[in-house]
Amino acid sequence: MKKILLSLIILLTFSQGYSQTSIFNDLLQKHVTKDGIVDYKSFKNDEAKLDSYISYLEKTSPEKSWSENKQKAFWINAYNAYTIKIILGNYPLKSIMDIKEGGKTAWKIPFAKVGNKTYTLDHIEHQILRKDFSDPKIHVGVNCASGSCPKLGNNAFTEQNVEAELMRLMKDFVNDTSRNKITKKKVQISSIFDWFKGDFTKKGSVIDFLNTYSETKISPKAKISFLKYDWTLNGK
Repeated sequence: MKKILLSLIILLTFSQGYSQTSIFNDLLQKHVTKDGIVDYKSFKNDEAKLDSYISYLEKTSPEKSWSENKQKAFWINAYNAYTIKIILGNYPLKSIMDIKEGGKTAWKIPFAKVGNKTYTLDHIEHQILRKDFSDPKIHVGVNCASGSCPKLGNNAFTEQNVEAELMRLMKDFVNDTSRNKITKKKVQISSIFDWFKGDFTKKGSVIDFLNTYSETKISPKAKISFLKYDWTLNGK
């Protein structure tokens, strides 16, 4: 009997998580284009549905028994949902950089509640996602709501799709000429590759990493420079 009850609890928990992630997925599908442009004005009309997903995040603590992919997907979704939430809470605005509270930027405001704990966006990104998973593709998963940021995917991440989605988003990002300009002998690349160089060079050089995804083969001796970052809101 105990085993049956435990199985039912696990099934119910899984079903709830899947259902809530589906809500977030539907919102992204409705309000985010395939190019990552967010219609925040229309998203605002669906804020109650976003709040429903956030309510799930507030009550849910990722378990150690979860697979690495499930934990990774959960935390990336949480980061993106809370980023959208703080934008909607301050909309209309020209840039996420305009958000200030008590002298703190959007990334340093403790407002993101997960499993009855309160986090900053910085903590989720740097102390959980980057630290615990050591995956440079995290940088195309989390979204900073800005023009130079890797595009926001219009699918929620799941245990099943997270690796394939991150691979797809990284390939799209590297080959996006509005965010990276790549030729064989010269690359002008996103400042993300400068700010988080250590994440991209654990298995070789930055060029080695780029060549994993680039449609243009880059020479190991190619000249590298970094593009100015556009912090304009990634909205219509």
